[in-house]
Amino acid sequence: MDIRAGVVVLALFAIVGAFLSFRGAIRNMQVARKISFYSLRRRYNATAWRMVFFAFVLIALAFWFPNGGERAIYRVFPPSPTPSLTPTITLTPTITLTPTITLTPTLTVTPLYSDTPTATLTPFLPVAIEALFAGPVTPNPDAVFTAIQFSTEFDGVNPIEPKTVFELPIATMYGGFDYNNTQPGVQWTALWYRSGELVCYETEPWREEWGTGGIGGYTECSNPIGGWQAGAYEVQIFMGYEWKVVGRFTLLESLTPQATPTGTPDLTIAPSPTGTP
Repeated sequence: MDIRAGVVVLALFAIVGAFLSFRGAIRNMQVARKISFYSLRRRYNATAWRMVFFAFVLIALAFWFPNGGERAIYRVFPPSPTPSLTPTITLTPTITLTPTITLTPTLTVTPLYSDTPTATLTPFLPVAIEALFAGPVTPNPDAVFTAIQFSTEFDGVNPIEPKTVFELPIATMYGGFDYNNTQPGVQWTALWYRSGELVCYETEPWREEWGTGGIGGYTECSNPIGGWQAGAYEVQIFMGYEWKVVGRFTLLESLTPQATPTGTPDLTIAPSPTGTP
């Protein structure tokens, strides 16, 4: 390949690279529109704009290679006359096909039942809850929460005898957790769901007295929408728009039979008056 052909190939590669970069930028922008997390959406948009800038650079190189690029290469590698070779006839051997053994296809066993995994939705904040935010929504990305422990009693530090299955009736449910690398002032939210429906929530800026790490963090629900009912409950905790941890528990109907008072009435038979004929 001579220098002229190499320059043309480089220009073609630059055009192809610009096309791929533009397409990647469009895909990143489309993905960013579907993401509700602000930091992740900003990251996708920044990547998209960098790819657009790179595409313009490649387009400029594609126009420069055939003109200025070729002249620059000739300055570094000046052309020198070379004698032209007289081509000689070269016999090309023909390929002899060797018969191969054709394998007989075997039967493929098809399972009678196959499990199809169901998609798990990523927790997200409802728009109505976002409207209640009063603090910053950009948390420390290193903020972490431990698994949520549920109990109907809380001693101020830890849930008492935590478990995942409870029995009606109850008054208040507590979800305890430990935390680290939190930032005071950042909005935090706890959402309580029953069978996929929001029944209780709390959202406020992270308080200064809670600090950036510790034990004894908790969320509570005393009066859910519709009252406490049997079903599967899920609690989601967010810092800003970022989901941090999810906990689940089950609430069952009362299994203790209620005693019904039974009594036998006392009957007193009074003698009937007898007349004298």
